[in-house]
Amino acid sequence: MWKVRSALLVVVTTAATLSAQSPRYGVGRPPTPEEFRESGSAIAPDGTGLPPGSGTVAAGRELFTAQCARCHGPDGEGGVGARLVGGQGTLATPRPLKTVGSFWPYATTLWDYINRAMPFDKPGLLSPNEVYGAAAYVLRLNGIIAEGQVMDAMSLPKVRMPNRDGFVPDSRPDVR
Repeated sequence: MWKVRSALLVVVTTAATLSAQSPRYGVGRPPTPEEFRESGSAIAPDGTGLPPGSGTVAAGRELFTAQCARCHGPDGEGGVGARLVGGQGTLATPRPLKTVGSFWPYATTLWDYINRAMPFDKPGLLSPNEVYGAAAYVLRLNGIIAEGQVMDAMSLPKVRMPNRDGFVPDSRPDVR
């Protein structure tokens, strides 16, 4: 079911993107078939679609220092890029701080986002092992996993995010 929805989302998104392109401004272009194939499929909350590989907090710390800290700050506190840590307990306040540790419901979403969008100036550059390491480090910065924990396709979906139950399921039949 997830793969069907993902494929439908890709088709709808691609159609919308193609129709949104305007020769008047000369901005953008449709993706080539190769670029489209390389974009991969979305990673489901249960880990469906995660590739083989693994990463540790220690490896993620090295990668974060080299590739991520320039935007997200040395401890994920933010800078040019979004803040990644803190905010637990703030969502019901007048000034909620939405971070990986306070807002995101699934650790697999973190993996998928890092894989597709980071580093900002070279998205898709990281190997699966590097993505697992970066995800492990960000989860550790938020106190969600232990220092020695290894993240892989089996362990990542089992991570219980602090805001896992903070979202209301959509019961409309057209979105199931």
